[in-house]
Amino acid sequence: MSASIYSNSSFTDSPYGLKLQQTITGSGAMGTATGSSVIPTGIKRVYAIVIGGGGAGQSTATGGGGGGGAGGYSAGWTYISNTVTVGTGGTGSSSAIAGANGNSSIYGMVMAGGGGGGGFNLVRGGYAAGATIPTSAQSTVSYTGSPVAGNASISYAAGENAAGVSSGGGQGSVTVTGTVTATSGSRGLICGGGGAAGTAGVGTGGAGGTGDFYAGGTGSSGTGTSFGGGGGGAGYTGAGANASGKNGGNGGSGGGGGGGASTGGTAGSGGDGVVFLYY
Repeated sequence: MSASIYSNSSFTDSPYGLKLQQTITGSGAMGTATGSSVIPTGIKRVYAIVIGGGGAGQSTATGGGGGGGAGGYSAGWTYISNTVTVGTGGTGSSSAIAGANGNSSIYGMVMAGGGGGGGFNLVRGGYAAGATIPTSAQSTVSYTGSPVAGNASISYAAGENAAGVSSGGGQGSVTVTGTVTATSGSRGLICGGGGAAGTAGVGTGGAGGTGDFYAGGTGSSGTGTSFGGGGGGAGYTGAGANASGKNGGNGGSGGGGGGGASTGGTAGSGGDGVVFLYY
């Protein structure tokens, strides 16, 4: 005799058989919530999935910038709260600077950091976030206690050019002549953006990382410095945007990292975070 949980109505993909009751998204400044966080009377605790905003890609005067890291993913039981913080993604810039970090999301005692901006160290990709925002050349400890990761190191929150639940952004290229292909964002549940390639030859930006649910954006390819932007990384709730010329694609909603920009272009912004409440 055999049985399948998929034909049994008592089973569900929701955590612990609970029902998704509220989806809260961010808009504008950090902490602005567009949904209700009022919990019905009698509910004492909820299961929260909390996702931070993605990091923005890097913009550069010459060559190509690194892609932004993915926002953090945290999940667990918490006491109820009528206050919710939903972190926005880092905003992409046309100035030759490192990408802006994403902002953190918090509900009750469950928190997720914003992804690291691309180019924290030269043209490296941004580091993924754990429970807090990366502030050095490594990711941060996850809500589950998983350790930090450095360059090209896999972890729950991954380093640059590495896969994880939240993955790192792809590295850009400092080479300005010849044929150049930048590094793509890595695979994950939430993904980093692709690095950029700014060259007088044929430049191809890296694609944004592709996640379990959505695809990353494609990198731009062509001859000359008007091309080579990196694609935006896939978010938990939306696909990454394609690069356009030398401009990076925006990260997908739900924490995707923005794509790097090449040679004076505008880097992609990170995708905004989101909070899901189950009870």
